[in-house]
Amino acid sequence: MAELDADLDRIIPSSVLPPFWAKLVVGFVSLLCFARSYDGDFVFDDSEAIINNKDLRAETPLGDLWHHDFWGSRLSSNTSHKSYRPLTVLTFRINYYLSGGFHPMSFHVINILLHGGISVLMVDVFSVLLGGLQYTSRGRRLNLAPRSSLLAALLFATHPVHTECVAGVVGRADLLGALFFLLSFLGYCKAFRESNKEGTHSTFWVLLSILLGTVAMLCKEQGITVLGLNAVFDILVIGKLNVLEMVQKVLHKDRSLENIGMLRNGGLLFRMTLLASGGAGVLYMRWKIMGTGPPAFTEVDNPASFADSMLVRAINYNYYYSLNAWLLLCPWWLCFDWSMGCVPLIKSAGDWRVTAPAALWLCLIGLICRALCSEDNHKRRILTLGLGFLIIPFLPASNLFFRVGFVVAERVLYLPSAGFCMLLTFGFGALSKHTKKKKLIAGVVLGILFINILRCMIRSGEWRNEEELFRSALSVCPLNAKVHYNVGKNLADKGHQTAAVRYYRQAVRLNPKYVHAMNNLGNILKERNELQEAEELLSLAVQIQPDFAAAWMNLGIVQNSLKRFEAAEQSYRTAIKHRRKYPDCYYNLGRLYADLNRHVDALNAWRNTTVLKPEHSLAWNNMIILLDNTGNLAQAEAVGREALELIPNDHSLMFSLANVLGKSQKYKESEALFLKAIKAHPNAASYHGNLAVLYHRWGHLSLAKKHYEISLQLDPTASGTKENYGLLRRKLEQMQKKDV
Repeated sequence: MAELDADLDRIIPSSVLPPFWAKLVVGFVSLLCFARSYDGDFVFDDSEAIINNKDLRAETPLGDLWHHDFWGSRLSSNTSHKSYRPLTVLTFRINYYLSGGFHPMSFHVINILLHGGISVLMVDVFSVLLGGLQYTSRGRRLNLAPRSSLLAALLFATHPVHTECVAGVVGRADLLGALFFLLSFLGYCKAFRESNKEGTHSTFWVLLSILLGTVAMLCKEQGITVLGLNAVFDILVIGKLNVLEMVQKVLHKDRSLENIGMLRNGGLLFRMTLLASGGAGVLYMRWKIMGTGPPAFTEVDNPASFADSMLVRAINYNYYYSLNAWLLLCPWWLCFDWSMGCVPLIKSAGDWRVTAPAALWLCLIGLICRALCSEDNHKRRILTLGLGFLIIPFLPASNLFFRVGFVVAERVLYLPSAGFCMLLTFGFGALSKHTKKKKLIAGVVLGILFINILRCMIRSGEWRNEEELFRSALSVCPLNAKVHYNVGKNLADKGHQTAAVRYYRQAVRLNPKYVHAMNNLGNILKERNELQEAEELLSLAVQIQPDFAAAWMNLGIVQNSLKRFEAAEQSYRTAIKHRRKYPDCYYNLGRLYADLNRHVDALNAWRNTTVLKPEHSLAWNNMIILLDNTGNLAQAEAVGREALELIPNDHSLMFSLANVLGKSQKYKESEALFLKAIKAHPNAASYHGNLAVLYHRWGHLSLAKKHYEISLQLDPTASGTKENYGLLRRKLEQMQKKDV
């Protein structure tokens, strides 16, 4: 049994040590932590990655998944995020198909089960990392560290920083990437299962490990780093390299250096060649698929990467590392988004925050020295592998190789947290070895696990809906403009416009270039008829971002309301120039032309709307009404029939076409459409009123009287209906007098 396990003898009870029970405990605890999120909504990025992602729908060919990014955009597009995760999107598509639509529960349940499975796999991974790799004569791997591997797996399963990955559906990319990462590592370990002499291996398992690493990368970019961890593991555990001894021999020009077994080990060099060539090939393939180069991020996404001074960039990158380390150490302050001013730049050495990266590097250097200088092979291996598992999967998010689109992201800590849990377990073992108060340490361990479970439950509850999620961030990142923007957007969607305005204004105050907040605030002010301020905000938004099509369209709507028709037309045209397939903008342009009595232009604009978006009911309706009002009844009837073929259950289209048919004296067909529209929307006063007019013309006066009365009950202020009802009553009275 490993030395570390002996140190943890009094902390982990022997009753849970058999592999089956250990994995059962870990699996149960991991599910318990995040079970609250099972019935949550789609929140935050889920909308773009799932609800608005056409790649999930059956009409999108499966082959398109291999040419699109995670969000459904073509990788060749300059606006693509370049996040290439086709296998994750494929699981979303299967989820969508099996659940019969966008039902979030099935998506959440899969995420929770994935985390449970990964946590169970961690028992095997930690047993290798903490206890070493050893097989029986029958090829069965021995667990030489049952206590320490169980404790490390429990710490991993209950770590609150995982909540974003588990409770947020888009976190499935990290979960799947981690799953195949671990399978690749365990597969690599199996390459040495049948070794009878040092240096032999199974090439099949090495190649399978590379394949699983590629699969991990196709789920999440981090997955490819498993090849680096496999290489470190091979060198330290299989090759038994003592780095300190090698450095000393190099420095002293010791001739015995050439006798070091690792350097003469052809099997190790062959495996390193396979890993290096496999990794290089996969990265080249990924680069070719990406097409136009890396994505273009903005300064608000990652302000440090836009700093002019290399020193400022370096200091801030290191500060970001320290924040990530703090989230692993104390995961109490968690936030769905850390951008947009949440972490202000460090611009001078006098900023007290420079102590954070200094403290981080002191700890890392101390651990590295212990890892390299320790004479204890067991301690040296655990510390080195723990640091490797902590650092290697984090490298793609470190800004060292390319600019990333975030400041801090809790999701990227899913795999590195395994290295942290490994080091923490080692720390508990060392503490237990040097103190007699074993029960106190056991109490501390149980306390940490209990607090972590409680925090996971609370945080999972916050991820169940957007309102709680966004509001939870206000206390963590009060300077984050995006947090205030999202709270405002959530309030606006629920109709609380006054409160939404307050949060949108705060978002713009925190980030004066936040064009999306300006656009949404301008929209609300437009609806409240505060047109001058709305125009100022939207004009500023398009000045800051000239290709912001939505802001140009909204600016056109405001200018139209202000009777500035030429400016409005120009704004609409600019919006369409930047977004050619923009049906809503064509619709509003058509309304402008209708106000100016440019009927042909209006009809053309609305026709463009329906070509781009055939289910655009308002555009169809406006075409029918305009043709009706201009006396083109035959054309209006043709457009109405075309519209109802595309949108057969739209009661407003039935109503408009019924009016046209009534004027064309096609009373029977008109009556049928009116009655169908009323069945779909029985409380529409105008539907009953116009049906009454039809009956009035048709000579069915009793039915006309009935529907006039229903219409007036629903809307007593309708002057036209009152007038028509009065005419009908006088006619009925005259008829009664004649009968008498």
